Amino acid sequence: MGPFIKIILFGLLFLIPMLMIRRIKRNRMIRRHTIAQQRLTPEQRAELGADFPLYLTLPHELQQELEGLIHVFISEKAFEPCGGLEEVTPHMQRVIAAQACLLLLRKPHDLYAKLRTIRLYPEAYIATGENGEQSVRLGESWTTGSVVLSWASVVSGGRNTEDGHNVTIHEFSHQLDQEDGAGDGVPLLETKGCYKEWATIMKPEFQSLIDRSNKNKRTVLDSYGATNPAEFFAVATETFYEKPDQLQEKHPELYDLLVKYYGVNPLEWQ
Repeated sequence: MGPFIKIILFGLLFLIPMLMIRRIKRNRMIRRHTIAQQRLTPEQRAELGADFPLYLTLPHELQQELEGLIHVFISEKAFEPCGGLEEVTPHMQRVIAAQACLLLLRKPHDLYAKLRTIRLYPEAYIATGENGEQSVRLGESWTTGSVVLSWASVVSGGRNTEDGHNVTIHEFSHQLDQEDGAGDGVPLLETKGCYKEWATIMKPEFQSLIDRSNKNKRTVLDSYGATNPAEFFAVATETFYEKPDQLQEKHPELYDLLVKYYGVNPLEWQ
């Protein structure tokens, strides 16, 4: 076999897989676009609005976008009942998908590409930590492709849109944070300059929350966000969607940073 033939064969070994991957991605984009044209029925909208009223405050075009994302999300992710839950009903799936996909509106994304399964418990559940310790939990986000939720917490967090606590939004913000493989409070950003801006604003805001928490001073951001940078990002995200007016008033730079990252301004929905 001549050297020229070897070069051609060697090139094909790289070219063929690249073409296959490109074709798979293109087919997935076409499939997602088709599914995203689906809309909820009036009955489904009413049911979703009852358990997640923030959906009803969205402008019409964002409602339409969210409904499309709900259908795509449900078509691609598996829902697994746990802890005695008999099934994850279509309504449960829509409520979870709506809150998860709220974070993707008007934002470049790959629909939580690493996420495969949502595991749903009926109530708070007991989980075992890395060192064998047990604790009661409402939700978790795993880097191995799963989000774990308590349905009772999903509903209570979804129905109360003004308390700054939403377990689904919290755990799915962790998924965004973990897309680069590290849950460190820094999600994937568009440019290198964005990372500098992120650190410039997030680090002092995180430290400020630690200081205020140590002094038992109340703040619009829940003190759980002082645990570590990952929890700070998740808590800030919950507050951004549920208490935008207070967050913008008390932490304007943080609010503007999240507007830039998520591509939406919840103050416009009120």
